Amino acid sequence: MRILVPFEATDPKTRLDGVLDADEREDVARAMLRDVLDACLDAGHDPEVIATAPVEVADAPVTVDDRPLSAAVNARLGGAEPLGVVVADLALATPRAVDRLVDVAADADVAIAPGRGGGTNGLVIDHPDFRVDFHGVSYRDHVAAAREVGADIAVVDSMRLSTDVDEPTDLVEVLLHGEGEAAAWLGARFELDAGEGRVGLDRVG
Repeated sequence: MRILVPFEATDPKTRLDGVLDADEREDVARAMLRDVLDACLDAGHDPEVIATAPVEVADAPVTVDDRPLSAAVNARLGGAEPLGVVVADLALATPRAVDRLVDVAADADVAIAPGRGGGTNGLVIDHPDFRVDFHGVSYRDHVAAAREVGADIAVVDSMRLSTDVDEPTDLVEVLLHGEGEAAAWLGARFELDAGEGRVGLDRVG
């Protein structure tokens, strides 16, 4: 299956600014992108990066599209084949998790993998009239949009697909559960600090 992987290539992950500087945020964003692409490729799918600026990746085509995310994705919908969308900051993504999303879509017009906090981290779309809207509480909005066009919906409950990395606390999840390049990158720079009822990050050295 063709899977779009949208990527913010200009000043990514600004909400991590309190923990990572600009260069580090770019490094970890690209590491997560490679993890997502590897998960899609290892599951036997065909990922395509939709980036806001040029970015070099191996084994996947890159199209530069500086439109807002929803417009960039909607411009590619409406074809005869199902189309997947997986966001680029799923550092916990695995081939098995991607396969779950695709497998569930076999019995639905729209399969949705919600993110924590109400976002949407993955979609498989097989309905000519469905369009995405990634703003705000997009999971709720996508469910409503699917119902509006009469599309059958399937929801994928997956820890690995629901954990996108936006806030510093999300980095803890990557260190705890990650298996890819982003986890290795973080592990070389941070260690977990468990104390006072919470787990945080300490700089190595």
